[in-house]
Amino acid sequence: MTSQIIPVDPFDCIVFGGTGDLAERKLIPALYQRQRDGQLSEPTRIIGASRSPMSNDDYRKFAESAIKEFVKPSEFDQKQVDQFLARVSYVAVDATSDNGWEELKTEIGNDTKRVRAFYLAVSPSLFADISSRLKSYKLVHDHTRIIVEKPIGRDLQSAIALNDTIGHVFHEQQIFRIDHYLGKETVQNLMALRFANALYEPLWNSAHIDHVQITVAESVGLENRAGYYDTAGALRDMVQNHIMQLLCLVAMEPPASMDADAVRDEKLKVLRSLSPITSKNAEELTVRGQYRAGASSGGAVKGYIQELEHPSNTETFVAIKAEIANWRWAGVPFYLRTGKRLASRASEIVVSFKPIPHSIFGDSAGRVVANQLVIRLQPDEGVKQWMMIKDPGPGGMRLRHVPLDMTFAESFTARSPDAYERLIMDVVRGNQTLFMRRDEVVAAWQWVDPILKAWAETEQPPAGYTAGTWGPSAAIALIERDNRTWHEPE
Repeated sequence: MTSQIIPVDPFDCIVFGGTGDLAERKLIPALYQRQRDGQLSEPTRIIGASRSPMSNDDYRKFAESAIKEFVKPSEFDQKQVDQFLARVSYVAVDATSDNGWEELKTEIGNDTKRVRAFYLAVSPSLFADISSRLKSYKLVHDHTRIIVEKPIGRDLQSAIALNDTIGHVFHEQQIFRIDHYLGKETVQNLMALRFANALYEPLWNSAHIDHVQITVAESVGLENRAGYYDTAGALRDMVQNHIMQLLCLVAMEPPASMDADAVRDEKLKVLRSLSPITSKNAEELTVRGQYRAGASSGGAVKGYIQELEHPSNTETFVAIKAEIANWRWAGVPFYLRTGKRLASRASEIVVSFKPIPHSIFGDSAGRVVANQLVIRLQPDEGVKQWMMIKDPGPGGMRLRHVPLDMTFAESFTARSPDAYERLIMDVVRGNQTLFMRRDEVVAAWQWVDPILKAWAETEQPPAGYTAGTWGPSAAIALIERDNRTWHEPE
């Protein structure tokens, strides 16, 4: 089975932070892949913008180097690379002064009918400066979009201020708050599984589902993010955005349509239905940890403090027992966990159904295990439905727990686009379904802020865990108190 590529109308993509890590690793390779698949129409242009002085030729060399490094060799096509680089140019612009802005305006031109997408691949501290200068230099028109990366603030108050800053220049329908997890093929397949099949939706409630687990595990440590990560921590970095968005897609009611606001209205209801976690129950419902020295990827690794080179109480691991106070989900716990330097890199959603009420099989048949739906986001995207079947062969009834497996790489011959590829094309089309609306961001922070406050009040340091394990023992106790266990990703 192959996918159909539908070209988008010509557009201009201006990447602030055009020489940065995100542009190099993700944005340039993503736009090249859309070129290679024939999705970019003429005269689409990609304009890098950064403080660094650089010629067009030098920036094209930078872009070609990024494609060579971050695109598979089998997907590197010199002819397509040359066509892509012909679209690329560069302007040196200082976000905090007027230097370079007239040059950028000249480079962009006066075509107000073409989509103009400004990608802010920079620190949120620069959002206000860039937004105000885009307005003062008259670079915003009806077909302009602005794309902003997380973090949208570090708490409720700063998130509101950041949204106000951008909102003074852009209408809400022009603002695309990107969460690359929502661009993953499997995340969107979760909606297809629920709402395009009669099989699951009648069972998708507290009468049939025992609990849900959402795990986003990283095997790496700080890498080159120490400055940012130590001021954020796992709760701000992963839970407030990625994990809560996944929770919303699992738990939301069926929207009336796939219209962006119809979907986001239902997600918002989930966020507003989350039972509060405050200083009264945070110790019972949350666990925070910090990795110590251990082993990862076949070798010894330092602990967080050793990597950071100064003391810190920043958490690198979080586990939370969340509950949704509505009719569909009352009594169904959602166990959330994320962390760095864990046993393996894996992101998955596990929907555990309730066990059968009575087994008609004798002890010799073996234990009857409850059904599970495992939705794997990375590293190998796919879906597994675990079921009980009879073990083939003579000798009586013996039961086995086996998966119905749909690994996308094996089921579909077409290459699956990277999340950024899909999301950038959605920006050009003006489709906001997979992007966070302002009130979603506010609702997420309204739930997370009291947890941060509760942790600050206790002044208790995060629990230590050995690098290369699945986190502190308290996280195991969190779920085993309820006679459940964490699903270990394969």
